[in-house]
Amino acid sequence: MGSRRVWWVFGVGVFAYLITVMQRSTLGVAAVDATERFQIDAAALSTLAVAQLIVYAAMQVPVGVLIDRLGPRVLIIAGLTVVMAGQIWLGLTTELGGAIVGRMLVGLGDAAVFTSVLRLVNSWFPTRRVPIVSQWVGNIGQIGQILSAVPFSFVLHAFGWSPAFLSAAGLVLLALVGVLIVVRDRPSGSDEAPRPETWGHVVREVVISLRRPGTRLGFWSHFVTQSSGTVLTLLWGFPFMVYALGYPQPLAASLLIVIVVSGMIAGPILGVLTARFPYRRSNLVLGIVTVMGVAWAALLVWPGVPPMWLVIVLFIVVGVGGPGSLIGFDFARTFNPIRALGGANGIVNVGGFLASFVMMFLIGLIIDAVSGGSRADYSMDSFRIAFSVQYLVVGFGVAMLLVARSRTRRRFAEDEGIAVGPLWIAVRARLGRRR
Repeated sequence: MGSRRVWWVFGVGVFAYLITVMQRSTLGVAAVDATERFQIDAAALSTLAVAQLIVYAAMQVPVGVLIDRLGPRVLIIAGLTVVMAGQIWLGLTTELGGAIVGRMLVGLGDAAVFTSVLRLVNSWFPTRRVPIVSQWVGNIGQIGQILSAVPFSFVLHAFGWSPAFLSAAGLVLLALVGVLIVVRDRPSGSDEAPRPETWGHVVREVVISLRRPGTRLGFWSHFVTQSSGTVLTLLWGFPFMVYALGYPQPLAASLLIVIVVSGMIAGPILGVLTARFPYRRSNLVLGIVTVMGVAWAALLVWPGVPPMWLVIVLFIVVGVGGPGSLIGFDFARTFNPIRALGGANGIVNVGGFLASFVMMFLIGLIIDAVSGGSRADYSMDSFRIAFSVQYLVVGFGVAMLLVARSRTRRRFAEDEGIAVGPLWIAVRARLGRRR
């Protein structure tokens, strides 16, 4: 870790991810403008985001296979190129169909970047540091949401749709040049095992990874923690604040930063806890989900329009879910060999985005049904009903997480001879030792 080259590779890789996150989240800030530019209702607006996320989620396992076979550098370069093309397309089109194509290209390119950067971390850093460094990847990457919420939003409202999206695409080109010059798959002289020799071998490794309970535990951990924040930052948070709460657009864009800052503060703490208490990672996940559920309940049952302080509290809590979702990738790292880690990470990464696009689409349908399709009637009550759908989706995910955790612990006890008991028993035993 003391090598200057390590930090150059890390810095450029994370910058590529940061810029990709910016491109991913530009639609959330531009959602209100999109309804006017394309003359669409809430369901059609959901389609824009859902199309992007469906492509993103569908490509995670194929991208993982490609990472294991070709290496992460190739995938980052290809991903950035496609993201740039998608943003240019979106910036120039005036038709809904063209906008959908643009967002699908963004989703396709975006799918290749994050898991590739995580794969770089596993190759360039010692194993004991991977959980903490992975959290820093997620934390720094979320600065991209700040770039979309502040400078991109300013350009959008000062100069218009096309200049904003084309200038955002220009930043992707800058990241692409950096990756071409600096990033390599692994350090010279690395003793890492060689890549699989055939495509069939890679596919078999992915199938084996999917069968491992630990990989499925990572999938459901990502499913329940990441989705709520993604729904807000990628699409519905901005219209919710503008239409239901009556906030000015600059204020709404600025408040989205709270989610990012919260995640950046919580990330290093979760990284340390994940590394220090590896047998209690699922308890961390369940704790985060529980607190998010309570925060959402407080906002949804508040009579009338909730106060700003409660909205900020919700955003702070939801922001913790972003770094919390990275615990899912730590499960993948623990229960899979490094030669198959690209595919395993791809499986995990499907989780949160699968939950996100299901919730986004359902929220759009419910808002249109309650409001009659009129943007003027996007009231607090319509959002209150629509946002409640999260409890069904996340609740299903929690149930599946508990099943996967039970199977993982059973397999762990059989293979390693280590039995992981309930948390309350462990706490009681520790308190007893202290006495």
